[in-house]
Amino acid sequence: MFIIDDLLASPARGLMFVLKKINEAVQKEREAQEKATMAELTALHRELDEGKITEEEFDAREQVLLTRLDGMQEDDGDDRNNAGS
Repeated sequence: MFIIDDLLASPARGLMFVLKKINEAVQKEREAQEKATMAELTALHRELDEGKITEEEFDAREQVLLTRLDGMQEDDGDDRNNAGS
């Protein structure tokens, strides 16, 4: 009886394994995007400090990067809320 139960449950276990691997890959990609955006912000501050860009250009580019970062964090928060449901 247990062998039949194991055979019937195998496809579901396989699917869960694949879904977990996909989720892990998505999380790694999000973390990489977040780190890249933070690196861009750091470089942007450095450009301002070195006088390579004006304050106005800095503000415009910073706003784009911060909006992108906020969007990533909102998406991550939505996913966490949905996973807990």
